[in-house]
Amino acid sequence: MASSTGGSDLFQNYEQDFQTVTDGVRQKIDQQIPSQTGEQRKATIRATERDIDEADEILGQMEMEILNVPAPSRTRLQAKLRLFKSEAEKMKRDLRRVSAVAPNRASERDELLGDYANSSQSDLDASTMDQRQRLLSGTERLGESSRRLEDSHRLALETEGIGINILSTLKGQRETMLRARDTLSEADSYIDKASKTLKGMARRMATNKMITAAIILILIALIVLVIWTKLF
Repeated sequence: MASSTGGSDLFQNYEQDFQTVTDGVRQKIDQQIPSQTGEQRKATIRATERDIDEADEILGQMEMEILNVPAPSRTRLQAKLRLFKSEAEKMKRDLRRVSAVAPNRASERDELLGDYANSSQSDLDASTMDQRQRLLSGTERLGESSRRLEDSHRLALETEGIGINILSTLKGQRETMLRARDTLSEADSYIDKASKTLKGMARRMATNKMITAAIILILIALIVLVIWTKLF
């Protein structure tokens, strides 16, 4: 988050520098050059060209800085950069226009055009402001859409995290059930062994009972035989 804030602050610094250079260029184009002649006029034109080159360099720095800004902020700053580039191109055209007008004919042109020129400039400025307002509105809508997409992405990540936790819980429960099944299977095997042992003991007890009964019968028979032989 710190890098995003730092990138935006640096862009704002470039924006202020660009605005300062632009104000100087506008003052030279609108006020100084039309009223100057000779070497002074040429020097002002050269200074204005240098200022415009400086503005282009600032725009290049802005373009490089936008690459370090996250996507949601980048969309808004790219829209601003397009406006600034358009403004720089307009300054170049205005400089070429005012440079092509001869100094001694500048006042004649102003007198001939009069209110018409002022009206056209006002209409042009109004149209430019309207276009800028529409671009800013579009930028705000793009920013809002980007924020919504970011919220949706964050919600999807949270849902994915919940799903992963549920899967982990189900995996743990499955392992517990498998261990319980193995324990039951082992208990069943012990029960089977115990059952076989008890059946074996029962068979041996039955056999012992039969042997004991046979011995008792033999003894009784012998006793009867002894008694019978003594009496007879």
